[in-house]
Amino acid sequence: MMKSSSSLPSTQPSTGTGGESLHRSGAVARMLRMPVATLRVWERRYGLAQPVLSPGGQRLYSADDVRRLALIKQLSDLGHAIGSLAPLDMLQLQRVASTHADALAATRKGEHPDASPLPSARAWRLAVIGTALGTRLQRPALLRRIGRPVALLGPFEDAAQASAALRGSAVDALLVHEPLLHEGWLAAIEAAAPALAGVPRAVLYRFAAEPVCDALATAGTALLREPQPDAVVAQWLHGLSIVAAASQPPANERVRSDEPVPPRRWDDAALGEFAGLSSTIACECPRHVAELLVQLSHFEAYSAECEHRNTADAEIHGYLRRVASGSRARFEAALEHVALHEGLMLPPSLPPSRPSSHLSPQP
Repeated sequence: MMKSSSSLPSTQPSTGTGGESLHRSGAVARMLRMPVATLRVWERRYGLAQPVLSPGGQRLYSADDVRRLALIKQLSDLGHAIGSLAPLDMLQLQRVASTHADALAATRKGEHPDASPLPSARAWRLAVIGTALGTRLQRPALLRRIGRPVALLGPFEDAAQASAALRGSAVDALLVHEPLLHEGWLAAIEAAAPALAGVPRAVLYRFAAEPVCDALATAGTALLREPQPDAVVAQWLHGLSIVAAASQPPANERVRSDEPVPPRRWDDAALGEFAGLSSTIACECPRHVAELLVQLSHFEAYSAECEHRNTADAEIHGYLRRVASGSRARFEAALEHVALHEGLMLPPSLPPSRPSSHLSPQP
């Protein structure tokens, strides 16, 4: 079974006459986390979508239908009346979401005045493996859509060539064009280019088994299945660059033991709900950032527990806890920026009095 990064595994889309993926009402309802009956009431009463009928009489929804319904569902959950949203087109709905998100962000800024802003934009050093992809990334329109200066390193024919050429060079991210992903691909590329093993990776692929995609995603590799138009590739890279910028500390930053630990803004349940909302849009960066936040919070709590349990290694565990808490705060800021960019609603914040150490670490 092949897996696309732009659709959920459970949707089982059909294909229309123009090659467009179509989703059955049950799959759409699962993506939106709502009963099928409610979806049909929305369709019948408000005309929110115009699904086509399959030869067997089943309703089939396009990707545009799903995006529109997902945004309406988010806005209705926030208190907007369905009747007032129904006449609006997608651009108008996005404006409503943006206005709501801006208002929430302004409120949160008062609640969290120490939230870390994104660093000023600099050239994003992107190493590229794959000559065809490297040529494609030279297109001015695609580069403009990324939204920040990009310094392309390469393209290189393979990982070994990239490793040799980039030895001693600073690299922010590694972008690989690999038409066929197979089991053991990650181990092979890390063996061929050990110096790049710690660099954030993104892979544009065409075919891969679902377990392979799952393993790569678990290892932190961002995936996008081709073919995709330049606009989608640029949007994908734009999201990756935002996350990369937010995760980089300012120059000469030091982790001090006397610095206060910023409290956690969202718990696992809120982040999980947010990740689910973002899974119906083309860009999966909101979901990836939310998942990274959960992992960072778990490691932060784990380090804090080790710090108090093992006096011999208390200093190193205290250092790791402070690094994790600082990274978490930056990724929380990144989640807010990405959510505003995508028109998504952030989950409610935790009460200010609740410390992040209440999280139980994962074993």
